[in-house]
Amino acid sequence: MITKKIAFLIAFVFFSTYINAQQIGASPEYVKALTAQWKGERFADGRPKVADIYLERLQEATLEQIWGFLGNKGFRNQVEKDWIILKPGETMVGRVVTAQFMPSRPDLDSLVKQTGRAEGRSQKGGINIWPIDILTKGDIYVADGFGKVKDGTLIGSSLGNAIVGKTGKGVIFYGSVRDMQELKDTKGFNAWVKGHDPSYIKDMTPTSINAPIRIGQVTVFPGDVVFANEYGVVFIPAFLVEELVHNAELTGLRDEFERLLLQQNKYPSGQIHGDWNDAIKNEFRAWFAKYPKKLAITSKDIEAYLEKEGH
Repeated sequence: MITKKIAFLIAFVFFSTYINAQQIGASPEYVKALTAQWKGERFADGRPKVADIYLERLQEATLEQIWGFLGNKGFRNQVEKDWIILKPGETMVGRVVTAQFMPSRPDLDSLVKQTGRAEGRSQKGGINIWPIDILTKGDIYVADGFGKVKDGTLIGSSLGNAIVGKTGKGVIFYGSVRDMQELKDTKGFNAWVKGHDPSYIKDMTPTSINAPIRIGQVTVFPGDVVFANEYGVVFIPAFLVEELVHNAELTGLRDEFERLLLQQNKYPSGQIHGDWNDAIKNEFRAWFAKYPKKLAITSKDIEAYLEKEGH
């Protein structure tokens, strides 16, 4: 009897230790380690807090600008294409919260539910709400639903409204949703998904929140910034966003100014497309000083740009 009690106690201690070691939600320390190259402000969960101005300005970028910049930085696998888009023609930019779902099996499901309970996660309404519960303003919920469509609907209209209420944004699912008609009528919400179906979610278990996940050909980190439009979805490491926005704005400004000069037929095309002379530089400075849109770059950035590489 004593031996059985000792064995039970050992098993209990081992199981308790195992449960405590396993987590559904990644710790802030783990998220910080993943995103160690980010040196700025962070959320309480450890994710980088990229400033709103850069998210706003990133809306004006193109998929090709972002792809080219990231490729030059060695990030060659950041774009996923071929989506079903709830509201085509819109661009969605935000900070990523990740979740991974896997096919259910009883022993896994039991462990996940026990771990979720230990982490203080809701025990009502289905465990697929756990990632939604932690969303904040400006977040985009990104989930790996392993491409499941029928019985793989991670949200419907009710949870879609909960998401837009918390974030003002939408979702990107390597999986599916239901209630497409109602979701399309939900103001402020958009979705990039691999399919949709009228069925309810079934036989799927969330195994991680705010850990790395795979979305098609892309490895996605919590705290990445996602840019999504009708041409594709690209995930940007947080520490590169500021430089990317500056680069995209400078490229866009130069292209816009060059088109203006070409229409005026004031200078030979070769001078406009090549290295600018002092007269063109001064016109560019004056044009930028009156630029009507809010920008992330400043006149100091413009001067540094003009001095670089003979521009």
